Amino acid sequence: MDRLARRILAVVILFVLVVAGVLVARTQDVQRETVGPQPSSADLSIKEVDLQEQYAGGTSWQLTADQGAVFDRERRTTLRNIQVRVQDRERTWTIVGEEGDYFQDTRDVELRRNVVLTSDDGLRLETSVLRWKGAERRLWTDAPVRLYQDGTVVDGSGLDVSMADEATTIQGRVRATFTGERGR
Repeated sequence: MDRLARRILAVVILFVLVVAGVLVARTQDVQRETVGPQPSSADLSIKEVDLQEQYAGGTSWQLTADQGAVFDRERRTTLRNIQVRVQDRERTWTIVGEEGDYFQDTRDVELRRNVVLTSDDGLRLETSVLRWKGAERRLWTDAPVRLYQDGTVVDGSGLDVSMADEATTIQGRVRATFTGERGR
């Protein structure tokens, strides 16, 4: 009888160890879902970014964003929900995008995702990426673009605007549609 009790006890202990092993193995396979914002490797997180610059000759710009993350080593700030307002002596432009980067050393800006530029003279430009190269005073993209103004729609595969030369080039196969309707 004593032998039977030991065997039963050994079987019960073995069963408990197997069940415990299975439970431990399954809990390690379960993917954990994090609650809250993802950790960032940014050196500084900013809410409500506001950058402004004024140039000789009356040109100024203001960049606002809902959020920013500063990466000191890269000298770059990532931005979310961006609006850039550029004011010249003659015109005003507003550019919006869902995300982008501000490069601190060069003061270059890149906007991405649903980028829309509008001007006070009725011009509207839509693209997925738009870049500003400060040293060259150049606005450009290699993504498809669509421009609207006064009943005209122009599609191209890229855009290059040289502010110094006051020249705009729409790249690739260009398609223009003229409806004859005036916007203003």
